[in-house]
Amino acid sequence: MAKNITPRKENYSQWYLDVIAAGKLADHAPVKGCMVIRPNGYAIWEHMQAQLDRMFKETGHVNAYFPLLIPESFIQKEAEHVEGFSPELAVVTHAGGKELEERLVVRPTSETMVGYMYAQWIQSYRDLPVLINQWCNVIRWEMRTRLFLRTSEFLWQEGHTAHETAEEAEAETLQMLEIYRKFHEEWLAMPVIPGGKSEAEKFPGAIRTYSIEAMMQDGKALQAGTSHNLGQNFAKAFDIQYLDRDNQRQFVHTTSWGASTRMIGGLLMTHSDDDGLILPPRIAPVQVAVIPLARDEAEAAEVMPVAERVREALGAVFDPLRIKLDTRTDLRPAERFFDWVQQGVPLRIEIGPRDVKEGHAMLVRRDTREKTKTPLERVATEAQAMLDTMQADLFHRAKTFREENTHVVDDYGKFKEIMAAREGGFIMAHWNGSGEVEQKIKEETKATIRCIPLNGTAENTAQAADPGKCILTGEPSKQRVVFAQAY
Repeated sequence: MAKNITPRKENYSQWYLDVIAAGKLADHAPVKGCMVIRPNGYAIWEHMQAQLDRMFKETGHVNAYFPLLIPESFIQKEAEHVEGFSPELAVVTHAGGKELEERLVVRPTSETMVGYMYAQWIQSYRDLPVLINQWCNVIRWEMRTRLFLRTSEFLWQEGHTAHETAEEAEAETLQMLEIYRKFHEEWLAMPVIPGGKSEAEKFPGAIRTYSIEAMMQDGKALQAGTSHNLGQNFAKAFDIQYLDRDNQRQFVHTTSWGASTRMIGGLLMTHSDDDGLILPPRIAPVQVAVIPLARDEAEAAEVMPVAERVREALGAVFDPLRIKLDTRTDLRPAERFFDWVQQGVPLRIEIGPRDVKEGHAMLVRRDTREKTKTPLERVATEAQAMLDTMQADLFHRAKTFREENTHVVDDYGKFKEIMAAREGGFIMAHWNGSGEVEQKIKEETKATIRCIPLNGTAENTAQAADPGKCILTGEPSKQRVVFAQAY
């Protein structure tokens, strides 16, 4: 067990911070609530960004950039929007040594700026749909912060689209939710439940909000991505109108959707252990570390050429930039091994003098620590198979954990008992749709409605869809919803 990492069972919050420190992912900035993303952490973000960007573009979206500073009057145009974000706003009052005539808000999200520009760009149905995404930073002045999960400044992508009809906007909203689900499950090996948000949990100014919800190893939920159908609320606030096919003026229907660097925190808390970071191979910046072992120059002369050939063979199968040859001589072998362990590198390949003589290498998986002696000529193909297996195993392990910690509950006493436990997990329970009931449950248990599962997405689909009685009031309920304590 790592001496520099607090065990999860002892203090989960400290374990999380220790893993970030040991993996050299991020550090606290001098400005309260902000973080410095170190190269190891930013490399993970780059891989996330690259894959998501590809998925967005495959569905017709293009990238643009909108300003960081937004006139305060823009924020105030959409009533729900300003009410939802006003406690988190950072405001610029002076610039160039003078007080500004109109205060500027540092971007918390870009719906208002995008709405203003779309009103200039969209004149006819021929201009629709508009499918734009941007990669940027935002500021939301958080009171209680935690690296990656909740910081005052964070990196994200925010998509903003405009459509002719309500049906097209809804289809777009669900399409982007599905992209987030696919990315998290296939690339991050993080099982998620897609669903709609309650009125209390939806995005300020949206008519419908959808999210994907993941379970962390402490049983809490993490909202990993959101997709919002904004209806015509922002179109009316910013007068985004177009001439339709009958030459009549209509308001567009808009959407927005986003995922942020909190995905890195979710990745960490889904897979890592008491020795440090574990990264799924498909998203890991370094997939394989090749480690030549030599006690002196004579052994190095024997081992290094073989290690180089192994790296070249791996480079023919994988992205060469994601294969690292560890030539350090100032650390003992065990220290070098553990350094790669704490960085979460999925696979390491050890090659010593005896391995060279016998014509094999030792392959070691990060997640299971399983060691496999493999002939040198088969290292590349075996490494590829091993990483594919590891990717699938990590997803299966996380999904099994979620299933084991998801409870179908009809008794409110049992509900409170589960939520008071150390690893409460998810509860599938009936709810009458009342905001007052939702608030009372939150006050008494700290559990919120994470999502109302979409058809066919909950683990217990039949049970989720079956009508029943509200967990608190006994009133009729159409389906179960997902309750959990959350980050």
